[in-house]
Amino acid sequence: MTKIAPTPSHPASTRPDYDVIVIGSGIGGLVTATQLAAKGAKVLVLERYLIPGGSAGYFEREGYCFDVGASMIFGFGTEGTTNLLTRALDAVGMKIETIPDSCQIHYHLPQGLELKVHRDYEQFLGELGDRFPQERQGIRRFYDECWQVFNCLNVMELLSLEELGYLFRVFFQHPLACLGLVKYLPQNVGDIARRYIKDPELLKFIDMECYCWSVVPAAKTPMINAGMVFSDRHYGGINYPKGGVGQIAQKLVEGLEKAGGQIQYKARVSQIILENGRAVGVQLATGEHYYATRIVSNATRWDTFEKLLPSELMPPSEKRWKERYQKSPSFLSLHLGVDASVLAEGTECHHILLEEWEKMEEAEGTIFVSIPTLLDPSLAPAGHHIIHSFTPSWIKDWQNLSTKEYEEKKEAAADRIIDRLEQIFPHLTQAIDYQEVGTARTHRRFLGRDDGTYGPIPRRKLAGLLGMPFNRTAIPGLYCVGDSTFPGQGLNAVAFSGFACAHRVAVDLGY
Repeated sequence: MTKIAPTPSHPASTRPDYDVIVIGSGIGGLVTATQLAAKGAKVLVLERYLIPGGSAGYFEREGYCFDVGASMIFGFGTEGTTNLLTRALDAVGMKIETIPDSCQIHYHLPQGLELKVHRDYEQFLGELGDRFPQERQGIRRFYDECWQVFNCLNVMELLSLEELGYLFRVFFQHPLACLGLVKYLPQNVGDIARRYIKDPELLKFIDMECYCWSVVPAAKTPMINAGMVFSDRHYGGINYPKGGVGQIAQKLVEGLEKAGGQIQYKARVSQIILENGRAVGVQLATGEHYYATRIVSNATRWDTFEKLLPSELMPPSEKRWKERYQKSPSFLSLHLGVDASVLAEGTECHHILLEEWEKMEEAEGTIFVSIPTLLDPSLAPAGHHIIHSFTPSWIKDWQNLSTKEYEEKKEAAADRIIDRLEQIFPHLTQAIDYQEVGTARTHRRFLGRDDGTYGPIPRRKLAGLLGMPFNRTAIPGLYCVGDSTFPGQGLNAVAFSGFACAHRVAVDLGY
């Protein structure tokens, strides 16, 4: 890492130190930074933690390399234009070896509903149709319509929808695809699913298909996002980066520095500096000031407009956004190192566990499970596996506790999760070699996310993605990137946001 000398406070009327400062090194921020650096912009990334990646980071304990967040990775395909992680790395001369996963998820749902989402599309439809034979035609029509959305996206370069030159160019190149996206932009999954499917249990399954990545049921999940997820898992597939999810951010940083950009760690931004209403720089918690022509915040919108800027200066557009969206829950994460014997032969890498449909959206209702060592055994000591489980959890449930109460509550929560996981992995308790629990407080502290939230979710049913803001903000010189911007949550989605933000900033800078 290049050592950066702090810049003393000075008026922004003098020459800025950088073309662009990016606050935070989540994947959205790093894609923005690398795309701009590749175009020749002078870029500085400021990261509050010791390593890059945010929720796509990692940590090491006693020979185990744990992913901070999920291990189900989209965007590493080799064809089309939706393989955004591959494209982001290519832009700065980087590559990552990946390991394909033949199954996206093994569902363990109420009333004994056991289903696997195979990479092979026809195999998935066939097994789903076997469970719901009266809905075979509706199942195919619904998922085929998701492919229509994906095929529209997958023929065009995915850049900023705020830039008119790009919009005109893409429309003339792909008019039918553009019209298709305009059709689906205001639509949600639930409405389309109900056109074709009547079985209540199958509709609940579609809800879970959405909830497991959007954290809301089908009625509130935008069709554009579902088209990406429900199709790309069969197109580009799920591919795990060798060495762990943290390798994505590490390689992007390597590419950033190779392209002439810089990153500074342990650099917590405490304030965005405004001059005459324009964002011109940032102040760190230690007092240093850095100035740039453009500022990009990879923090959540709550952190950006309520903490990094005076709340009384919040633009009306941000107040309207807060009326439409609320913070999603955080997660209670259980990181286990286990003896390999606890996993039966043929165990899949990713699982979803829910015993009662009514509890799907409740705290500790749905349990998500990743076992990345089934794909990359090097992440654990020989003869062992990692089981990473996480379930929604709210910050309010972890506040106002003494240290002793907090540790006891974590231990009790871990016991509850392990007890439920024994339905999938019998005798799990006896197989545990290492255990660590993370709460909403952990995510808030280490990821710098307000209340530990993993992004915005609609307060009510909205018109698809029409309410999700793009990258430019109402404050001149300030942009946002990441899951608080179009198209929302998910690693490939925030990469999309990064491409769009970099394009918009580059045009504004004259690149």
